[in-house]
Amino acid sequence: MTDWTTRIPGRDIWRIGLVEAAIGDVARNGFPPDAPICWLAEEGGLKFLADPFGLWRDGRLHLFAEAYDYRTRKGVIEALELGPYFSPVRRAVVLEEPWHLSYPQVFEADGEVWMLPEAHRSGMLTLYRAAEFPRVWEPVVRLPLDTPAIDATPFRYDGLWWLAYSPTGPQRWKQGRLHLAFAETLTGPWRLHPGNPVRIDRASSRPGGTVWIEDGLPRLPVQDCTRTYGGGLRRLTILKLTPNTFEAEASAPVDLPSGVGRYRHGLHTLSACGPVTLFDVKRIDRSLWPAR
Repeated sequence: MTDWTTRIPGRDIWRIGLVEAAIGDVARNGFPPDAPICWLAEEGGLKFLADPFGLWRDGRLHLFAEAYDYRTRKGVIEALELGPYFSPVRRAVVLEEPWHLSYPQVFEADGEVWMLPEAHRSGMLTLYRAAEFPRVWEPVVRLPLDTPAIDATPFRYDGLWWLAYSPTGPQRWKQGRLHLAFAETLTGPWRLHPGNPVRIDRASSRPGGTVWIEDGLPRLPVQDCTRTYGGGLRRLTILKLTPNTFEAEASAPVDLPSGVGRYRHGLHTLSACGPVTLFDVKRIDRSLWPAR
């Protein structure tokens, strides 16, 4: 007999973890068995933290994440300052807009700290600069593209800034198409890659973390959404990348880390923070009530 609870629409609930291993090692070899996972506490009810990105300051890791509550159905960006053993010592909402925010790509460039959060429901992609790190952020420029970008991921390669993102539209586009843009400077002007969408594959197109350069080639974590949204991650190695060309190949899925427990339904962000890699895993909640 089929379990009747499987017929209830599921809610994705995410949990953030950290491992002391380089992102390239995790993406290539999986989570190392000799490096323990540090888990952030569960949020409880129908809340979660997801999409972790981070920067180090004065020997402490500042972790930025989407904070989501199903009762409001709007994400905000929170910053968590982690102390010894990666335990949170401070936590605050650092960016809130009238629209949903997620995927807070935080990075350093040109002597500044920047944030590029996902905000496609606003109809635009806005680049923010830290006016007072980590709590005060000011909008600097809107990046006009061919679509309100989803999970926009910036990186430097071969003298240019690049932006990898997925388009709005049907779910098969959001989860299975990859677009690119490029610019000489971070604030633009940005130009569209003529091959957009440069990749169509629900198993390896939607960005899922930070890009790193290995053996001279960019490596991008991409989501595998063939079973469920954020169901897994693969490493997309970009073999050729110019303003007119693109060629890439995807790896096998990255295995889940040990100790995920009920969070066994997905893995959809892998981000580098020096010697630490941040990630999130998913469980599907099919409870009948809004809170427990």
